[in-house]
Amino acid sequence: MTEEDINGISNSSFDKAVQKSKLLEMDLYKNPTKYRVLTGDRPTGNLHIGHYFGSILNRVKLQNIGVETYILIADYQVLTDRDVFKDISKFVFELTLDYLACGLDPKEHKTYIFPHSHIPELNQLLVPFLSLVSLSELNKNPTVKEEISASGKEIINAGMYTYPVHQAADILFCKSNVVPVGKDQLPHIELTRTIAKRFNTKFNTNLFPEPIGLLSESPMILGLDGNQKMSKSRNNSIMIKATEDETYKLIKSAKTDSERHIIFDPVNRPEVANLLRLSSLCLGKSPEEIATEIGDLGSGKLKQITADALNSYFKEIRERRIQLEMDKSYVRSILQDGIKMARQTATETLSEVREAMNMMI
Repeated sequence: MTEEDINGISNSSFDKAVQKSKLLEMDLYKNPTKYRVLTGDRPTGNLHIGHYFGSILNRVKLQNIGVETYILIADYQVLTDRDVFKDISKFVFELTLDYLACGLDPKEHKTYIFPHSHIPELNQLLVPFLSLVSLSELNKNPTVKEEISASGKEIINAGMYTYPVHQAADILFCKSNVVPVGKDQLPHIELTRTIAKRFNTKFNTNLFPEPIGLLSESPMILGLDGNQKMSKSRNNSIMIKATEDETYKLIKSAKTDSERHIIFDPVNRPEVANLLRLSSLCLGKSPEEIATEIGDLGSGKLKQITADALNSYFKEIRERRIQLEMDKSYVRSILQDGIKMARQTATETLSEVREAMNMMI
């Protein structure tokens, strides 16, 4: 299966997107140098263990097999729906610490970490890309609708409204052909593919690839409340950098249920299942196996096993993070190197865009 074959599969349904993602994943491991990944996070605070198992771990795996990886810290996008600009610089630094501690290594691999606001050439792509998208298409984007609803704001700024187009610029500035996403982000990938196709057609070029969404197979990690996705904003998360004592206290407070016998039943006992799943991810055993070992020892034993497993798993990551925190110049150098590489890439792409649009002088 070639990259062209994978691209030939329509994303018109979620099943098609899953099929495409599975074929892509197989080819990634066979031909890692054919691909370039663009991924990233918004700097709104530290990363939690849901981020780690849901995305960071997969980024490290892709990096380690030789896939070139651009990691964008989307500081501009924070401005669309949050009033945290006073803390953005601190959050960029904290996010970079989390990345490095978890194993992303720009010194040894083709991995580049950079903040959005420092790549002006990237942002210049927004203007031509906006000319390729209709107001109706932005209105129909389900992810934008959900984000506007979740913001609770009566007045929606244009930055939030045009966010999918800005994300297309993020993806296409480095000609990324792989974007790790969750199911809810697939509409953004489809719009990016549409923009790439329309640009290539309108300006008679093959400048931009049509990126493919690489869907994560990691289970969704619920928060300590047991019924919502783990999230900083919901105060139901365990940060990667948490101490052992903090982890024990947080797991002790996690919601379970009144049944003493422990089984893995995600439908009827989601809170218990979530702790079993966390233990499973850390211990390399199945949730069912761990449940059988606990048996009638109840939720107290389950919480002890989960906290012990998390603390053991993240011990080296946390120690590495403490060491990195004491070497701020090293962390800054990582960001400076990432900015340099991203700007070089963006400048080259912008030059090609100008040439395709007959705007060279």
